[in-house]
Amino acid sequence: MQYFQAVQQGKLRASKSQMKMFDVAGFAMLTLTTKKIDGKFHPVGEEEFTAVINSPDGHVAVIVDKDGFTKAQSKAVEKEEALSIYKKLRDTGIEEYPEKEIQIWSETRPTIQNQITE
Repeated sequence: MQYFQAVQQGKLRASKSQMKMFDVAGFAMLTLTTKKIDGKFHPVGEEEFTAVINSPDGHVAVIVDKDGFTKAQSKAVEKEEALSIYKKLRDTGIEEYPEKEIQIWSETRPTIQNQITE
């Protein structure tokens, strides 16, 4: 698939995830539309999973594909609010991302939704 085709298809998929995030969080940012695997560009996957990660500005709820590439994110908020958004996404039928790390922009970040708070 050519890069332009991957971007177009990925944008459609990520936009659907962005709208789901917007519905539960009131704000949603489109993140990745493509992923590079074995040197080739692919659109982000159609699958949707959710997780919570740390960001430089707080905590962020995300929607990712099966490979952990982030398609949409909430704004940076307090951990409790990010977990609340995550739970609302789960209530809509989106499953928890089962792996320990996701890919956002050019960074890999650990998921934190299962960390025990004191």
